[in-house]
Parts: sequence; C-alpha cells; structure tokens
Amino acid sequence: MRKESSTNTLNRNKIHVNCGMAYTLDLIGGRWKPAILWALLEGKLRYSELKKNIPDVSERILVLQLRELEKDGLIKRLVYAEVPPRVEYELTNDGQSMKQMLQIISDWGNVHRPKKTN
Repeated sequence: MRKESSTNTLNRNKIHVNCGMAYTLDLIGGRWKPAILWALLEGKLRYSELKKNIPDVSERILVLQLRELEKDGLIKRLVYAEVPPRVEYELTNDGQSMKQMLQIISDWGNVHRPKKTN
C-alpha cells in the first residue's frame, strides 16, 4: 500500500488523469491480470477453475490479483451461501468491454514474441 502523499502516487494520479493508455495499463498490468481477464471472457468461473486455467500462478498472487481487479471494477465476486461456500468470478460490463482490446494485444503478442529455438 502506497502513501497517498508519496511522489510516486501523486505522479501516477497525474498520469491517469491525462493519459488513458497509462490508466488502462495500470488496471491490467501485472503478470496474471490479463490471463485472469482472458479466462473470464468465457463466463463465470469458480476459483478452482481459474486456478486450473492459470496453473503457474501461486494462490497468494491469484487472490491478490482477483482482489485488485474487483476493486478496480473489472470483475465481480459472487458468494453463494452454501455449505461449503461457493465463490464465482465474472467480468463486469467494464471488464467485458475489454474483450476486443485483449484480443488485439494477444494477437500482437503471438506475432511478435520470440520464437522458441531448441
């Protein structure tokens, strides 16, 4: 958690006000957020299903990234009062609106990433 009065936070806030790209990249930035959003494009997923879709992410980081995406309004967490409790995640309308952008980023990455050499 950064101090609201730190130079870093003040600069980030100024950039967000003036640059939509910086704001967007800050929202989806991080190693696992794009993968989480991509997985949720297909619809609601339980935590365990997300973990299976993204096997290399640690549980701690997955929970942290899910919380950040929820706080930023890109996903919603649905808790069902059952025993055992069932939790599902789904994209909000704002999250759904990123579909085309995520597809373009994915396509660009597939074309430009280094080829495997074995």
